[in-house]
Amino acid sequence: MNSFAFIIHPIDPKRDVQRRFPLLGRLLPEPAIHFFSAYFPPVYLSRVRGIRSRATGEEVEGWLVACPLTPQRMLSLPLERVYRKIIETGRLAERLGARILGLGAFTAVVGDAGITVAKHLRIPVTTGNSYTVAVALQALWEAAGRVGIPLAEATAAVVGAAGAIGRVAARLLAREVSRVILAGRRPERLESIRPLVEAEGAEADIAESLEALREADLILAVSSSPVAIIGPEHLKPGAVVCDVAQPRNVSPAVAAQREDVLVIDGGLVEVPGEADFGFDFGLPPRMAYACMAETIALAMEGRYEPYSLGRRLSIERVEEIARLAEKHGFRLAGFLSFGQPLTDEQIQRVRERVRGRSQWALA
Repeated sequence: MNSFAFIIHPIDPKRDVQRRFPLLGRLLPEPAIHFFSAYFPPVYLSRVRGIRSRATGEEVEGWLVACPLTPQRMLSLPLERVYRKIIETGRLAERLGARILGLGAFTAVVGDAGITVAKHLRIPVTTGNSYTVAVALQALWEAAGRVGIPLAEATAAVVGAAGAIGRVAARLLAREVSRVILAGRRPERLESIRPLVEAEGAEADIAESLEALREADLILAVSSSPVAIIGPEHLKPGAVVCDVAQPRNVSPAVAAQREDVLVIDGGLVEVPGEADFGFDFGLPPRMAYACMAETIALAMEGRYEPYSLGRRLSIERVEEIARLAEKHGFRLAGFLSFGQPLTDEQIQRVRERVRGRSQWALA
């Protein structure tokens, strides 16, 4: 049987530790969880059953395994120590019988984005970032259509544009919109991306600060920041934000204070078959993150190869994995916002703000 494993790790320390160790999660304060996460061993979470390819009718089996490090610890520990912990988790996946390994959340972006980890394992590794790009943009296009934003006239922004996902996503955005704002911590990296974006057909500008987001109609948030960085003050009325980042880039204050913007959780897909993940990782039944779905789709296809590694993803691979995933029955999930289903009323409120703009009054 085709098989896979996928690594997750605690994003919200107390909440996520309680999912597997209820008593420990309740008793330990958050600073203690951060500290001790460096000393916990890799954790077996569950066996995944019931995922079945629409194309072949065959079921794949899989396992969820956990690297214990929190995002804060991944950023504060020496990189070699972080690599060692992720590799140890990958070796647990190998012992379980997985034939391909997917890296989730910060395990996919730390250091060289999977390259070093892959060199130390016997099975191929993927970050899942190619399919994450495809699904995030699909969600952004659909949301834009729902609220009435005409893509050809829109300004888009990418927060985290210098990262693996942001770099290729900005190029694909430039094929659909008139202007792309590139935001990130390192202006020199953004400058190197600007000509690539402009070559795809859109004007490209470098954001001096997140205040520049107030000019954007569409925002793709893919920064690897360990804390939320986009607040209510950064968004224009009628804007659509697709937040792909784990942890989230968009502050919960946006949901509380800005009914005139639409924030959607990006990178979520519905999995084919009667998926039973055997573990609650925070999503509704049969839903998975796109990075996980890429790993599963590759197993279904028998493509046991290091598909998405490093920080130079190709447009060709983004398009290919989107076709493979569709072939096997993966599809864009319904819209969630901060983990809750979006209502028609929420979408309509934002649509009314978009219609109120003079230049789009007839859209």
